[in-house]
Amino acid sequence: MAPMELRTLRYFVAVAEELHFGRAATRLHMSQPPLSRAIRRLESELGAALFDRSSAGVALTAAGALLLDEARDLLGRSDRIRERVAAAAGAALLTVGILGDSTDPGALRLAAAHRRQYPHVEVRVRETDLTDPTCGLRAGSVDIALTRGPFDETGLAVRELRADPVGALLRADDPLAGRESLKLADLTGRRWFRFPAGTDPLWQSYWSGGEPREGPVVRAVQECQQAVLWNGTVGMTLLDHVPARGLTVVPLTDMPPSRVMLAWNQGDPNPVLDPFVRTAIAAYG
Repeated sequence: MAPMELRTLRYFVAVAEELHFGRAATRLHMSQPPLSRAIRRLESELGAALFDRSSAGVALTAAGALLLDEARDLLGRSDRIRERVAAAAGAALLTVGILGDSTDPGALRLAAAHRRQYPHVEVRVRETDLTDPTCGLRAGSVDIALTRGPFDETGLAVRELRADPVGALLRADDPLAGRESLKLADLTGRRWFRFPAGTDPLWQSYWSGGEPREGPVVRAVQECQQAVLWNGTVGMTLLDHVPARGLTVVPLTDMPPSRVMLAWNQGDPNPVLDPFVRTAIAAYG
């Protein structure tokens, strides 16, 4: 495919993953009208509707679901080709997927230490939302994920870096907000924010307190906070995260901590992976 066509596929994948043209445009750092036009052109070229558009929202058609799988595979292979060619030409590259937020102090120490020790390695960072704890690792869009568990580790090598306590995210005027601590049973019957269908079951279960929940679907940290602020739902967050104005976090004493982890594909021959892992262990130690 020509570069323009690959770019259009990236547009399509963003819309398919967000199921919202506005959010996809924000993610792509572009305005919505040209994104909508690009998707319409793609549908015209393929002779198939890729999305069902209605007042209720956007949904993938059967053709769109098929294209999403193919597009992810093709874009992943395209990225790997570029990286291998660059490596053959003498450039060392590493694509790092970071879940949600790259301002974690550990991540900042890692960035500084890696730059100091391996200045010849070009690091590309892809921040991802909360719906894929492997940060695109299985799709081949990243070499290594700086993420949180738990998730399906099949075929992956993992290394735990840190464990962080979690708490219940509540409105500041919630009847439970003044408690010194809570247990999951205290939140029985409450609506929780939750992740979309298809999210890794282990990941979904952890952030739902091990129970099936009902409530608004979210994809990003800010959406979690807004779901609580606007709807009075509850959910879990890191205890040391500073919540938005009008919200508070109360420790959950019967929840295991959230584990900061590195994950990469077993047997990946990329020579800059091991140095990155060693640097990360030291930075988070």
